[in-house]
Amino acid sequence: MKNKIFEDYNLQGLELKNRFVMAPMTRSRSTQPGDVPNMLMADYYGQRGSAGLIISEASQVSLQGKGYERTPGIYTEEQVEGWKLTTDVVHEKGGKIFLQLWHVGRVSSSKVNGLQPIAPTACAAEDTSVYIFDGAPNGDASFVPVEVPKAMSLSDIDQVVKEFADGAKNAIEAGFDGVEVHGANGYLIDQFLRSNANHRLDEYGVTSVNRIRLLLRITEAVIEKIGKEKTGVRLSPFIKFKDMDDPEIMGTIMLACKELNKLGIAYIHLCEADWDDAPEIPDDFRQSLRKNFRGTIIATGNKTPEKAEELFERDLVDLVGFGRKFLANPDYPERVLKNAPLNEITNGHTLFGGGDAKGYIDYPFLDR
Repeated sequence: MKNKIFEDYNLQGLELKNRFVMAPMTRSRSTQPGDVPNMLMADYYGQRGSAGLIISEASQVSLQGKGYERTPGIYTEEQVEGWKLTTDVVHEKGGKIFLQLWHVGRVSSSKVNGLQPIAPTACAAEDTSVYIFDGAPNGDASFVPVEVPKAMSLSDIDQVVKEFADGAKNAIEAGFDGVEVHGANGYLIDQFLRSNANHRLDEYGVTSVNRIRLLLRITEAVIEKIGKEKTGVRLSPFIKFKDMDDPEIMGTIMLACKELNKLGIAYIHLCEADWDDAPEIPDDFRQSLRKNFRGTIIATGNKTPEKAEELFERDLVDLVGFGRKFLANPDYPERVLKNAPLNEITNGHTLFGGGDAKGYIDYPFLDR
C-alpha cells in the first residue's frame, strides 16, 4: 500500500499532519442539565489526536435544533467553556479540530427538548425515530417517533441563519480551528434541499435554485463571522434514510457545490453510506464534483486505507474520514502504519452511552 494518507496536507492554511479525518459521530456524553461538553469528552477526542483532522460530533446551534438527548450544544456560555476542554487537549496532541454545527429540523420530538419540531414543510419524516434516556435497563437509550413539525416562517428561517452564525463564532471562541455546516443526513438543511421534504411555494422551494438558498445563506453568514478558510460543509446526496428519497437531489447537490465553490469554502465533506453492502459512489459524480468544486474534498463512509489511496491517486478526494475505526481504535493511524490488528466495537449499547466512560475512552492502544 502506498502511503499518501500519511502525508501532511494544507487545508487553506491549516497544516494537517496526515490525511486521516476522524468523522463526526454522535456519542451523547454531555453533562446534564444544559448539554455541556465535559472532561470525559475531552479525553475521548484527545485520545484520537493523531488524526490529521477531527470533526466533532454534531452540536446543536439552539435548543430548537436538538433532536436527541445528551448531545452537546454550542449556544450557551457554559457549552463554550465546556468545549474548551476538548480543543485544549486536541491541540496539545498536535491535532486540529472542527466543530460540526447542527440543526435537526423535523427529526425531533417534544420529548427531547419540549418543543414542536420545525421544518420547511409541516410533514413528518416517515419511519424515523430519535432517542431519549428514560431509565431503560442498562442505561440504554429508548427510541420515540418524530413528531409532525411546524412549517417555518420567514422569520424562523432568519433565526436559524443567525443561530448557525452565532454557533460558528462561539466555536472559534471555544478554540476550534473551524466549523462544518451539517447539510446532510436528513436534518434541517438537507430537508430544504430535498423536493420530497420541501413543499414550499416561496423563495425557498419549488426549484433547485430556491432549495439551496438556506444552505447558501447559512454558509455566507458563517463565513462572515469566521472566514471562508474556517468553513466546511457536509452533504449526503446518496443517503436516503429519514425519509429523504428525492429524485431531484443529484442536480440540486451539484448546483449547491458550484455555488459553494464561488464562496471559496475550505471543503465539502461527502457523507457516504457506511453499511457493508452500500452502493459505491459513481465515478462520474466524483469527477463532476472535482470539476465544479475546486476546494478540498473529504469522503467518509465505509472506507479502507486501501480505498483511500485509490481515491487519492485518482485525484477524486483529498482527505478521507473514518468513523467506527476511530471509535474503537484511538490510535488508528498508528495501527494502519504498522498493519496492526484493529479493535472491534465491543458493545453496541455503549455507542450512545449517556455519560458512561465504558465503550468510550476504554478501548486499548497498541502496546499499552
